[in-house]
Amino acid sequence: MAHYIGPKHKLARREGINIIEKTSASLARRLNVPPGIHGKKNKRRTSEYGLQLREKQKAKATYGLLERQFKILVERVSKQKGDKGELLLGHLETRLDNFVYRLSLAKTRFQARQLVTHGHITVNGKKMTIPSYQAEEGDVISLSSKMQKNIVIMKHVEEGKEVLPFLEKQGVAGKLVRMPKPGDVVAPFSTRQIIEYYSR
Repeated sequence: MAHYIGPKHKLARREGINIIEKTSASLARRLNVPPGIHGKKNKRRTSEYGLQLREKQKAKATYGLLERQFKILVERVSKQKGDKGELLLGHLETRLDNFVYRLSLAKTRFQARQLVTHGHITVNGKKMTIPSYQAEEGDVISLSSKMQKNIVIMKHVEEGKEVLPFLEKQGVAGKLVRMPKPGDVVAPFSTRQIIEYYSR
């Protein structure tokens, strides 16, 4: 499925969030300055619609989704029972590419997506090449045997950060033990405003 392939630094600056998960000092200084020669100029007060739009764009940029993919996901969530914002974040977090990233099997979500599409990730022992695959409780994902011989990937796996409470990790494999709950993930956007945007 299609995905964003443009300049990621520009996208990060546009949304004001570090979607590329890098710690460069130059990016940190410029995150709050929109791209373009007029980026530093003062802007007019943003409308409610504008605020909702920006939150939607932040979520899309963070998880690497295009509009059609994101809209379908929101529509699916809107038909389910429960808190819509919580459900939306849960669906985003349990996408296979994000699952790979959260287990520190990849350095960034972009790299995680590449691992999946190139067939280097297995789900319950079977190769899966669909980044948008929605993981379910009990699903076990792992790096392929080929990637386990990749020095760069394995170095990152070994240095990986602690996994979130709804995941378990052992070596190059991880398991979704439960669906994400409020407080498990600190999102850089408002799911409430996103739901309101699509409810217009």
